[in-house]
Parts: sequence; structure tokens; C-alpha cells
Amino acid sequence: MSGLNALLDALLVEREADREAVLATVVRVEGSAYRRPGARMLVSRFGRPEGTISGGCLEAEVAKKAWWLTETGPTLRSYSTAEADEASEEALSFGLGCNGKVHVLFERLPASGPCALVDALLSVCDTHQPAAIATVIASPAGVSPRLGERLFLVPGQRAAGELRHSVLAEQISSDLQQTLVRGKSSRCLYPNGSDEVDVLLEYIPPVLRLVIFGAGHDAQPLVRMAKLLGWHVTVIDGRAHFARVERFADADQVLVGDVEQPFAYREYVRGAAVVVMTHSLVQDAHWLQGLLHSEPCYVGQLGPRERTERLLAGIHEHLAKPQDELPGLDYLHYPIGLDLGGDTPESVAMAMLAEIQAVLNGRSGGSLRFRSASIHDSDPVVVGRDETDVVAEGCRHFAVQR
Repeated sequence: MSGLNALLDALLVEREADREAVLATVVRVEGSAYRRPGARMLVSRFGRPEGTISGGCLEAEVAKKAWWLTETGPTLRSYSTAEADEASEEALSFGLGCNGKVHVLFERLPASGPCALVDALLSVCDTHQPAAIATVIASPAGVSPRLGERLFLVPGQRAAGELRHSVLAEQISSDLQQTLVRGKSSRCLYPNGSDEVDVLLEYIPPVLRLVIFGAGHDAQPLVRMAKLLGWHVTVIDGRAHFARVERFADADQVLVGDVEQPFAYREYVRGAAVVVMTHSLVQDAHWLQGLLHSEPCYVGQLGPRERTERLLAGIHEHLAKPQDELPGLDYLHYPIGLDLGGDTPESVAMAMLAEIQAVLNGRSGGSLRFRSASIHDSDPVVVGRDETDVVAEGCRHFAVQR
């Protein structure tokens, strides 16, 4: 989740100074919009805002009115980017011609004490595990639950939070568990007497981890650019004179690995994106063999196709049973990167990161001018439950693409 660490850092600064802050969160999008539900922006009283909820058209308005809007509690505000004469009366129109509407929840975060949202986000950053957060984004006036009440769930624990409606809390807790399983955000409309409660069930993924085997000069721009994306970056190399913290000041970890010892980084690479770029046949063979028997989500091997195929042939010869297949070939990409052109370290790094981003999002990496479907996929509304539904009985469920 890009920007999560920076937003939390800004929030912790406010908490250490015993100051409230206002959080603006995109909770619903209709039509075209730059950011999707879950995009957040923190507005402090004295510092600059942190985070974005649009492409730059809403931020000034949000920063200007955030404190005023939350004087009496959480508030939901709608912003229209349709043509000015097409904008609905209840939405503040920016007349940008994008034909979209963004619904933003404004709320004040306490200066201290427990806060379901803060606790959930901190858990994601500290444990590198996902979380699911349920936020009430519309509810009948004067009844429970109220706008902004929340539950959150992390793997292996019971749901916790501030949702005071016990019957709905139990139902929503079950749906939060399914949100963790699906790994996708959604909206649900829950019956509450004669009315409905609109709840955003948000999947918060952990920050993407990138592990780079190779600490040469061309790894430096890769580290810097990955950190701009908000990724957690580890650099590993068997050469101590390359694997130095001062050469990779932006990296979260810099480690010296021993190629004479068995592969010892399975926990580092499990679920991570990995790039192998040591420019050493001995090192590449050692790291690649270990990676193909681990569980990363992506492995990219730098170098010509023929070189990587020689590496794979050598690894296959050393298998205990020669007839066995290498288990990790389905997530191996070589030569690494999209075909963007350019041969500088920076352009190569950009091509690598572009391919990782595309693969992890299930995209081809092609030009958007040739994409006939919407950039942000949308799923149909699911009503009730059948054998394939994973939502609670009696609620209407809307998929939200992240």
C-alpha cells in the first residue's frame, strides 16, 4: 500500500505532540476517479498534508475545510468531477469533465489512546501481515451504528474496534474474515430495521517487499525507485565491499550473504518480489536455486535469455532426482523487465519495476490506449447468497477494486 508508511509517520508525529489530526479517506467512487477506495490524506493543524486522495484536484479543498467539517464529528462529503452542468446538487463540483464522483469520509483522529484504524494500520506495517477494516460510511441518522464506527481484523485474532451494534458487529466480523481470504475490498449494505447500513470492507495489504540479490551500481537506482513506490527493500550480496549500508542508504536492510552456505533467506523472500542481478554466475546460480525452492511471488533474473537458461540447466543437474521439475519456474521471469527501451541503470530499473507492478496486478503491461475495458475493473452487484457467495446472509455486496 503505497504511502502508508509516510502517512503513519506523519500521524505518529502528531500523536507524540499530543495533537489531533484529520483523516480524509476515499470510501466510495462512482465513475472515473484517480484514486480508489482506501486512499487517505492526513491533515494536521500545523504541518503539510500527507498523502493524496485524487490527482491533485481535491487536495487543496480538503486541506482547507477538513477541520471545519469535523467540528461536530465524522462527515461524509461528495466531490463531482463531471461537467459543471451535469453535477448533482449534493456534490461539490469541480467541472473537470472526468464524469466521476468521489465520496470522502472526514474524521478526527485522537491525540492519544486506542483507535481502531490506527491500530490496524500499525499492525500491517509492524507485522507485514494484511488486515481487514470495516468502516460505516452511511447509516440512518440517530441510530447505531454511526458514521465512522469501525471493526478491524488481523490474521489469527478476533475482530476488535468501536462498532457498538452487537448484531451487526457479529455479522460484519464474519465478512471481515472473508475479506482477508479474498484479498479484495468491497461494500456491503446491511439491513438495520427498515433502513440499511452502508459499510466499506477494506482489505489492507502489507507493504510490498522487494529483495534484491546483487549490490552493484545498477542496483542503486532500483532501490531508490522502489522506495519511491513505498516498498520495503532488502539488498543481499556475497561481496562485503558491495553490500554496504552507505551505498544503499534508502534500503531497509543491507545484508552480506554467504554463497558457500545453504540458502538461508526463505523467510525473507516468502511472498516477496525478488530480483537477481549480481552479474556473477556463481552468485546468480546459488541465489536462483534457493529462490526456486522458496515461495516468492515473483522472481526476475537479469541477463540474456541464453545465460539464464544455462543457469537453469546447471541447477537442474544438481537436483537430488534429475527427473524432478524445478518447483518455482512459474514465477520466474527472464529476461527481467518490460520492453521499454533504454540501457541506463535508471531505465533498466524502471523496466524491472514496471514488470513487477504489472505481474502482481494481473496486467500485461501494455499501452492503455489499446485497453478497451476500464482501467479500474468493476464487478457486478451480488445480492444475497448462493454457493459461490462469501458475503453474509441478507446483505447486498459490491466489489471494490483496489
